[in-house]
Parts: sequence; structure tokens; C-alpha cells
Amino acid sequence: MSSSQKRAATRELQGRFGVSERRACAVLDQPRNTQRYRPQARSDEAALCRRLRELVRRRPRFGYRRLTAVLKREGWRVNAKRVQRLCRKEGLKVRRKPRKRRALGTSQNACHVRRAQRKDQVWCWDFAFDRTMSGTTLKWLSIVDEHTRECLALKVSRSITSEDVIDTLAELFAMRGVPEAIRSDNGPEFVSRAIQEWLSKLSIDALYIAPGSPWENGYAESFHSKLVDEFLSREEFQSVREARRLTAAWREDYNEHRPHSSPGYLTPTEYASRCVTADAATDRCAASAPAVEGPALQPPSDPPQPVLS
Repeated sequence: MSSSQKRAATRELQGRFGVSERRACAVLDQPRNTQRYRPQARSDEAALCRRLRELVRRRPRFGYRRLTAVLKREGWRVNAKRVQRLCRKEGLKVRRKPRKRRALGTSQNACHVRRAQRKDQVWCWDFAFDRTMSGTTLKWLSIVDEHTRECLALKVSRSITSEDVIDTLAELFAMRGVPEAIRSDNGPEFVSRAIQEWLSKLSIDALYIAPGSPWENGYAESFHSKLVDEFLSREEFQSVREARRLTAAWREDYNEHRPHSSPGYLTPTEYASRCVTADAATDRCAASAPAVEGPALQPPSDPPQPVLS
């Protein structure tokens, strides 16, 4: 806390609690001489501030050190500490440049262009967010089988890194095998070098959708609409532990008991049990399941729009 801030805080204590200046200074560890000091503005300060504002409008990326050099070249008698103080006073802060990120996605990887034709052929993943009652951020990682609509994983934590994503995928691969492709947006966790290299080693296609086109990852968006509408908007979480317990119960109910309209109002688990695995045969599903037009993961000439529910 600066001296000027301590002066203001001392005056606030005196006014609010009716204590003496000596008592307020002692509480804030503020020397009384510093409290009583009144800075004297130099005669050229107003002109210098005007010149600083003009320079910042012309050179918005210049910091106080570079501005000091420019002012000295113009004949001003200033040092870096004075320019820094005046920049703070005038609110002339250099904005941090946003980091540019290369988008990897394309519309050719959209869910209605490269369709999943069988179980465990294409998975999709995405993140959802909520908060505990105390305001702590919660982050959900969902992984869904696009063909059967099964929620394969629904992990919740305060933060989920690319390493956590890899660990979750490794557990799923051990239980269900390796899919042919995984569809996602261009989130930093998904486009990280660690994820890309790991998927490449396992010969898994990373289907990144076009930037700013969430509808191209429609199955993940459809699942998250149900997650928010039927779970997150109805529950209040006191802690991460409670969120994990409730999330596991909701995922089980979603897979085992909730009828899904696309596969004829079967539950995802029932529909998956009627589907053959990708390694066993090329047949898509049992006779009772709805058929899907188009070759596996090949873009059709006139792709139909998906009906997600």
C-alpha cells in the first residue's frame, strides 16, 4: 500500500470510528509525519501531464521508461520515477497484448460432415462451468460417444489441465478401446501440443471444428444443454466433493434411465448394447435402431443437418 493510500485509509478510520490521528496511524503503521505531508505539485506538472497524454495517444504501447526517454529528448527535466508516478495518476497503463493463438479447426470436421457410423468411432469432448455456493469455480470435462450418446466421462474439478484430460482418456481407452477420432473445439486444453502428440501416437484423428462455430460440435453442445438444464441449473454445490458425488449420480441416471429421442427413446446404455463394436463388424446397429446415411467419416456431397435432442 502506497503512502497516499495509507493517508486515505487513515482518514477513513478517523471518520468512521472517531479515533485520533495518532491511533489510526499506529494501526496502519503510518508515520505521522508522512500522514501530515502535503505533496506540492510542481509548476510544470500540468503541462507535463498533458504532454504525457499526447504521447500515449500516439504511442499506446510505450511504457513509462520509453516515455521518459522521449520526454528527455524533448528537453523535459524528468526521471523515470516521476514519469511512472504521473502515468499511474493519469491512468496511462499499457494494456497487455492478447496472446495470438493459431486456430486448427475447419468446417470439414463438423459433426454433420464427418458422422459417426458405429459405436466408439467418434467421441466428442468439451467443458462446462459452474460455481459452488461459496463462489469457487467448478469445471466439468465431458466425453460423449457421438453414435450411442453415452456419457463416457464427466469429470469435475476446480481446474482441469491437458494432463488431466490425457489421464481421463487413458482410463477410457483401457476400458473401451481406442476410438478412430475425437471431435472438439479449439480450446487451449484440446489444442495443446501434449494432447496432439499423444493422440498422434495412438493414430487417433483430432477433429478440430472451425473457430467460433460451436454448432459444428453439435453432439457435445446437445449434451451440455441437457447437463445445464437438468443438472447444473437445479443443484447447488457446497464443495467439490459434493459436486463429484452428484455428478456421478447424474451421469449414471443419464446413461441408464434417461430415454433419448434419437435412438427411438432408448437409453444410451440400451442403444449401445444393441450396437456392434467397431472392431467386431461393420454393421451399424441392430434392426430396431435408426439408420444413418453416408459412409463412415466421409464428407457427403450434400450433408444433411443433424437433428440433436
